[in-house]
Amino acid sequence: MTTSEIPADYVDPRRPIDRLLGNYSEDHRNPTNQTIHHLCVPVIVWTVTALLFVVPVPAMIGKPGLWAALASVAAVGYYLRLSRPLAGVMTLMLAAMLALDAWLYARFGATTLLVAGVSVFVLAWIAQFIGHEIEGKRPSFLTDLVYLLVGPLWVWAKLLRRLGVAY
Repeated sequence: MTTSEIPADYVDPRRPIDRLLGNYSEDHRNPTNQTIHHLCVPVIVWTVTALLFVVPVPAMIGKPGLWAALASVAAVGYYLRLSRPLAGVMTLMLAAMLALDAWLYARFGATTLLVAGVSVFVLAWIAQFIGHEIEGKRPSFLTDLVYLLVGPLWVWAKLLRRLGVAY
């Protein structure tokens, strides 16, 4: 079978990305929990970039947002090891979030970005835990912290599969 003949929904248990997404999916079968995750996971990723954006950076080493940018580069490095298509999507998503952070920081200041980030972070995690209560299963990251990085991939992988794009 050639690469072009592999269906977009094919799962190869030998591939780490397929194992990780499969395990994550096991904890997210309830449609309500899935909907909550599709909304809240990207929002939580944004809050993490926003919170890292406001961590002070010594002027001699960089500008505001350096820590958020470095964390994003590290995450994309991890994603590249798992799946180039998903890493590409995450690169675009993180770049857009960093651009939003920079705009909010310039327009409203660090304090407003911090308060918004913390507030949205708390609300989104409350929703996530409600989703897991409905699901009847504990969040995947309580098993292994790597699932905090897998959650965003799971959201995008589902979209790519619907579009017929293999990852």
